[in-house]
Order: sequence, then C-alpha cells, then structure tokens
Amino acid sequence: MTYKIMLVEDDETITRVLARQLQNWGYQVYAVTEFTTVLEQFNQVAPHLVLLDISLPFYGGYHWCSQIRRVSQAPIIFLSSAGDHMNQVMALDMGADDFIPKPFDLNVVTAKIHALLRRAYSFGADLNVLEYAGAVLNLGEASLSYGEETLELTKNEFKMLQVLFEHRGNAVSRDAMMQRLWETDSFVDDNTLTVNMTRLRKKLEGIGLAGFILTKKGMGYRLRAEGERGG
Repeated sequence: MTYKIMLVEDDETITRVLARQLQNWGYQVYAVTEFTTVLEQFNQVAPHLVLLDISLPFYGGYHWCSQIRRVSQAPIIFLSSAGDHMNQVMALDMGADDFIPKPFDLNVVTAKIHALLRRAYSFGADLNVLEYAGAVLNLGEASLSYGEETLELTKNEFKMLQVLFEHRGNAVSRDAMMQRLWETDSFVDDNTLTVNMTRLRKKLEGIGLAGFILTKKGMGYRLRAEGERGG
C-alpha cells in the first residue's frame, strides 16, 4: 500500500526537500501550490496524512486544519517556525496530531510520519489484507470476507472498497472516489459511481453487511463504525 501525503508549505525549498525525502521512503507526495483551495485539493487527493505550515498565503494553517477536521480525521502534523509553546498548544487544540518546530531534522519528521501512519492505519501484519469492523478485504484476490461469507468483487467494487478501507471510516469525497476509479480502464462519471455504489451495497447486504457504507451529505462516503447504525 502506498500512503499519500499532502504537503501544504509555502517555502519552495522546504517543499522540495521534504518531497524528495518522503518519495525516497516510498510515499506519494502531493505538494499544494494553490493556497486558496486547500480543502478542495484535500478532498480530491484524499491523503492519508497532511503536513501543514501555520503561515500560508491567504488563509493560515489553523484555518485549513479546522476545515479538514470537519470532513476527515486523517493525521495532521504542523511544521512551523512559530514553535513557541502557545502555537503548539493551539495547533493540538485545533485537531493536529503533532507539531514539529522549524528548523527540523528530516529524520525526525520521517520517523513521526511513520509512527502516525502506523497508528492511524494499522491493518495488521499481512499487507495483502485490510480489516475493518470484522470485514476483511483481500487485496490479492479482490474479495471481501465477513463471517463465513466471501464476496467476489468487480474491479470497480474492489477499488471503491479499497479506498474506503484505507481511510478507515473517514469520509471519502465522491470526486476522490471517481479519481480512484479512473485509474481503471473504464470511464466513470458521477452517475456511474452512483450505480456502482448501489450494486455494491446490495451485494454487501447479501453477506450481512447492510448499511456498511454510509453516505455523508456534502462529504461523500465512509465505512460504518462498529456499533454504529447503518443509514
């Protein structure tokens, strides 16, 4: 599994150095260059983790942190030269998971990213299997198992479940879902996504997973948490 990291940093040198370091570790890096539409880009990319500076053009990092937290619980790490105690406390209160003052050690940043991703997306030792709320998605066989039942998935059904499992109950926007499906050899528009989602939900219901995929109005789709009622 390749983790996607969104880098929201106005300093081009820091952006370039961080991107190269993270790419060397096998991460897929998306560096923001248009700072008026950070949330829209977040919804489109659906990153697993965000590196966010406080001082940004137009709107500051605190603003974007609060906006992201309205739609996702993806880990957020602040990187900032404003590393005083008050800013660190404010960042954590806004929903950030960690704060790294500048100047920083690249190895420290990388280690903190590794640790946060392990905690947020710990699916177990078998990297070919993703597990959530008792359902097991087999990446090698494109199948889903629940209890004694196993469901064979089409290419699109597998892609939709994979991105939902990767975000473990966090909302995935329709745009991000369609972007994942566009990676296949078939064209997917908004209506096609709806049809595919309806078919997938019906198949899931057949193995005891009714209401497993929830629709969050204005946000997209997410997997139902354990103990949560479907809808």
